[in-house]
Amino acid sequence: MTSPPPAILSLHDTIPLPGTDTAIPRLGFGVYQTPRSACKQACLSALTVGYRHIDSAQLYANEAEVGHALQASRLPRAAVFLTTKIHRKDGSAARTLRSVRASVRRMTGCDDDGDGDGETAAPYVDLVLVHRPCRERRALWRALETVQGEGAARAVGVSNFGIEQLEEMRVYAGRWPPSVNQIELHPWCQQRALVAYCERHGIVVQAWSPLVRGTKMADPTLRRLGEKHGKTPAQVLVRYSLQKGWVPLVKSTSEARMRENADVFDFALEGEDMEILDGLDQGTEGALCPHLIH
Repeated sequence: MTSPPPAILSLHDTIPLPGTDTAIPRLGFGVYQTPRSACKQACLSALTVGYRHIDSAQLYANEAEVGHALQASRLPRAAVFLTTKIHRKDGSAARTLRSVRASVRRMTGCDDDGDGDGETAAPYVDLVLVHRPCRERRALWRALETVQGEGAARAVGVSNFGIEQLEEMRVYAGRWPPSVNQIELHPWCQQRALVAYCERHGIVVQAWSPLVRGTKMADPTLRRLGEKHGKTPAQVLVRYSLQKGWVPLVKSTSEARMRENADVFDFALEGEDMEILDGLDQGTEGALCPHLIH
């Protein structure tokens, strides 16, 4: 039987982002579909639990609430890894740049004039992604490269890009490969060819919906593995993502659930456990969003 891999040491374990001076925490807290009224408190609770990686997007309409939570937490800016995503070109190159810079200010708790809590350092986020391979993706990528060059983004990447879109980037990208590709990943949708491509080219793979939006918690395979290790089905799924080398993004507005999702560093799935979970793959049919599988 294959020996289990070494346990990941802590919630703050990181992966270096190739081509940058930054590293991304191995477990992230996402705020997709978290309403603005609940987002600030959810982020504060996550930071209290110990998460140091928060993922938002322009499309989520809660970047400002993430920034307010960061300010209220009193944590040093460098202690929290912030990600946002840009989903469309805002009319012109100049307006698109202004839109990205506005996201940076919102995510860091700065007001419209760019002033935050009195810190002298210019605001920045750690990672900005092109949210999906839309028609304007070339212009969006150029805007991200500009923002990175200005120091307002430590790293830039993409989300929901397939191999074809990543290869296309070689033609127009000033720097290639992107640092990150954030895609749907869980046992029922493993996107193996795309993941292998990213690994081959040094692109860090982030997993959105690693808990399958809670739809598989009664799955007998998950329950059996959870009982074997004294863990919940959700914890098995998080641990699976971590051992695959992905960066899973978990989400909840419940502090108890946040703690549960982070309590995955005291056990390891064995080789046979991983093989069982690998065997659940259904390809596009297992995806929550098959239209985003390329």
